[in-house]
Amino acid sequence: MASTQDTIAALATPVGTSAIAVVRASGPDCAKIAQAIFGQTLPPRTAVHKDYLDQNGSVLDDVLVTFFTAPNSYSGEDTLEISCHGNPFIAQKILEDLFARGCRAAEAGEFTRRAFLSGRIDLSQAEAVMDLIHARSERALTAANQQLRGSLGRHLAQLTDDLLCTLARIEAYIDFPDEDLPAEDRGIVRAAIDQLISGTKRLLATQHYGDLLRDGIKTVIIGEPNAGKSSLLNRLVGSERALVSPEPGTTRDFIEERLVIGPHCIRLIDTAGLNPSPAPIERLGIAKTLERAAEADLFLLVLDATRPHPAFPPEINERLSANNAVVILNKIDLGARPEAVRELAGKETIEVSALTGHGLDALTDAIVRHAESFAQTQGNEIIAINARHATALSCAQTALNEARTKLLSNGPIELLASDLRSALDAYGEIGGKIDNERMLDRLFSTFCIGK
Repeated sequence: MASTQDTIAALATPVGTSAIAVVRASGPDCAKIAQAIFGQTLPPRTAVHKDYLDQNGSVLDDVLVTFFTAPNSYSGEDTLEISCHGNPFIAQKILEDLFARGCRAAEAGEFTRRAFLSGRIDLSQAEAVMDLIHARSERALTAANQQLRGSLGRHLAQLTDDLLCTLARIEAYIDFPDEDLPAEDRGIVRAAIDQLISGTKRLLATQHYGDLLRDGIKTVIIGEPNAGKSSLLNRLVGSERALVSPEPGTTRDFIEERLVIGPHCIRLIDTAGLNPSPAPIERLGIAKTLERAAEADLFLLVLDATRPHPAFPPEINERLSANNAVVILNKIDLGARPEAVRELAGKETIEVSALTGHGLDALTDAIVRHAESFAQTQGNEIIAINARHATALSCAQTALNEARTKLLSNGPIELLASDLRSALDAYGEIGGKIDNERMLDRLFSTFCIGK
């Protein structure tokens, strides 16, 4: 990573033609550069309408410019934000002029990295910036906004404070080796460690929901051949995404589409029909169906309302439950509803016609209800950790469990304290309290230029 003493500049809005483009600069030379371009000292945090004059005195554009003084800016440094007309050529000319005045091109994520290094945000909030940019649904947007405002950091701060209190109690006895940890204090320490383990476990449990928010809920459409799975996919997506034919076995491979249903992003996956007597090529498609089913979060089990309920492979039956499956009686427009569907009692059943659209509103409501069951909240806040957070929390949980074991077996108090310090370090990694240059380089390199 280049020096943080440089003044950096980059386009902060996507490349392309638009009404407005924003060029951002951050660093110690911003005030001097603004004075040279606009001929005056700009008032802080006030949008000013000015002509942008390049080094030759030529007007590049009329712009709105806002000057933010350190530390009251996104990056914690003096910052310029220049809103120009959204012609990419104009934005590029402004950037070239800033570079000619001593700025250098910002690296990916460098503005957010500077915000982190200046203490404006912690590392979990920095990650929330990218979650906010890439959010695909209302729930993902809400979770990213809450994390950006410190929701995860607040829960970690409470755990960290509790752990520090416990560690201070332990280290008091290390400082006075003639004093052994009395029984009543062991009880207090054990209760505190148990509470820390419980809190860490609750945060760890939110990882799967975090994956669902970022990638979408894997919703697999399964059923026998010609039950109308592909027609249902097309109806939900709103276009002829899948090939539909009265010939059974038309779908030989899975088809995936992302769509937003209510406040949730759904990864809708149409699969090959589960034919009990498949041809060789169908057998390959069924194998892929079973693969998708093994990793599904939600099932849409499509049955032909004009036929008896078919037998499905045991791998499918074992995965289906009232919590993760919606039974869809398709072709209800044909008027039949065989008694055999009673075998699926306990699972929510929706009568649908993929041909006419009958029952689609009830189906989407059912999908939303099931999607809501995945939510993980702590109080009024959505908590949805990512893989990096989960790795650190797993390390903390392991260290806390080891500390508890040593406490119960009257192990050396110094080793007990060492385990608690390891847990403290693991908590610190989530917010970035532990300085790891290589980890920071990897994290911020995934950001967009100008962020």
